Amino acid sequence: MLTPLRSIHVMAAVITDARGRILLARRTEGRDLAGRWEFPGGKREPGESPEDALVRELREELGIEAQVGASVINVPQQYPDKRLRLDVRHLSGWKGTPRGHEGQALAWVAPDKLTRYAMPPADRPVVAALLHPDTYLVTPEPGDDEAWLAALQRVLDAGVRRVQVRARSVAGERWRDLATKAVQACRKASADVLLNGDIALAQALKVGVQLRSEQLAGLTARPLPEGQAVAASCHTGPDLHRAEALGCDFAVLGGVYPTPSHPGAPPLGWPGFAGLRESVSLPIYAIGGLSPADIRQAREHGAQGIAAIRSLWPEQQR
Repeated sequence: MLTPLRSIHVMAAVITDARGRILLARRTEGRDLAGRWEFPGGKREPGESPEDALVRELREELGIEAQVGASVINVPQQYPDKRLRLDVRHLSGWKGTPRGHEGQALAWVAPDKLTRYAMPPADRPVVAALLHPDTYLVTPEPGDDEAWLAALQRVLDAGVRRVQVRARSVAGERWRDLATKAVQACRKASADVLLNGDIALAQALKVGVQLRSEQLAGLTARPLPEGQAVAASCHTGPDLHRAEALGCDFAVLGGVYPTPSHPGAPPLGWPGFAGLRESVSLPIYAIGGLSPADIRQAREHGAQGIAAIRSLWPEQQR
């Protein structure tokens, strides 16, 4: 009989200075994952509140007195010898000058440079939560193309900054024309844009691609270069592991709740989502009957945020 893995609740802080840089600490020799960079913090002890644990750890580790602010994300992550929950908070303020009181190196890092630092698996979704949008629009099937493009423009005007252009009922020259116009609109709005399934057109337009779950098994390497996002639509643990092995930048996992587009499909629910989430270090959007009102709950279960069609698309165009 397998021995259950021990569970650890780790508190960590996003500490930002006046220049907008974020503090990282390097794990010292003799610890797991020595040499990796992480957000400062440590284990919550029995009987401690999460906030008290973080204040204590930052006092011991950095010599500062911290004021704990809003939650960033809770990341469940399974390691060979333990199951960890990384509970990350912003600091609303602190007193003192951070110094490595346990011999650890410290670095103040500009947000856009965070991905250059090798980190433990649980910290990768934290970086994504700090740098990338918490909503991901998946476009619905178009009827009238001009009305569809006008609706997309309204979504972009409303602030959506990551879009998957998906129109599986459209093919040939119509698809290329529609996708090209959608990409132009997204670029003008400074929004990330990925094309659903069409690797060749993504290469031609120099944008990202959202791989369909059925495409994952047929690929042996990342299909686009760094700088062009590669994401994957996943439904199972093997899907997620394949996406990670291919070097995908993020995944979409669901459905969390029942949806009209997948009638009869058993929903994951949030516990099921978190159970799959902990097996990989990929940033993951939750999908399936979700809206922006679910972002906080999604973050509490380790999601980057929510991906959706209906709740992010103008109602009159659904």
